[in-house]
Amino acid sequence: MGRFVYSMQVSLDLRIEQVPGDNGAGEWLRLGEELHREANALTRALALMVHGRVYYEVMEEFWPRSHEDESLPDFMREYGEIWTAKPKVLVSRTRRSADHNTRIIGGDDAIEQLAALRAGTDGSISVGGAALATQLLRAGLLDELLLFTHPSILGFGRPLFDDYDRPIDLDLLEQRSFEQGVTMHRYAVQDAKEAGSC
Repeated sequence: MGRFVYSMQVSLDLRIEQVPGDNGAGEWLRLGEELHREANALTRALALMVHGRVYYEVMEEFWPRSHEDESLPDFMREYGEIWTAKPKVLVSRTRRSADHNTRIIGGDDAIEQLAALRAGTDGSISVGGAALATQLLRAGLLDELLLFTHPSILGFGRPLFDDYDRPIDLDLLEQRSFEQGVTMHRYAVQDAKEAGSC
């Protein structure tokens, strides 16, 4: 059985955007080479990536062309190659087509389709997008959080989860420190369902 892993850059107060649309490019983020190379390695090891529509459209706007941009450092060009080649699933009610090794699922049974995808996948499946991660958490299908915490308190902005008001019990699986004060914490979600109970 696969594991859904919600990986996100967050502030100390668990915000993922300071203003709508900053989409991982806010000035509060400290994305150095060491952290980016770790993201490359983690992404390369994934079995699959699942993105919500907004998150996917941010990614597809930049990364497929990045590997040809000589103005970018090599580790960013490398990530562009990894993202473009990695098998992806776009969860959307409105998109009908997508490139870059992406298939689309949607409709009223999207969560059931994602449960089947999780059950039939061997390895980690990254989750991109707060709305999608919140839906998976509500359904008991989110297995892990992988949080890269930046030493900033934003005080406002989009939270890690959308409109979620129940306690979440976590087990710490791993922690690391990176340059510029960024820390990584990987947690297991205690209430995630087993494949047979989906």
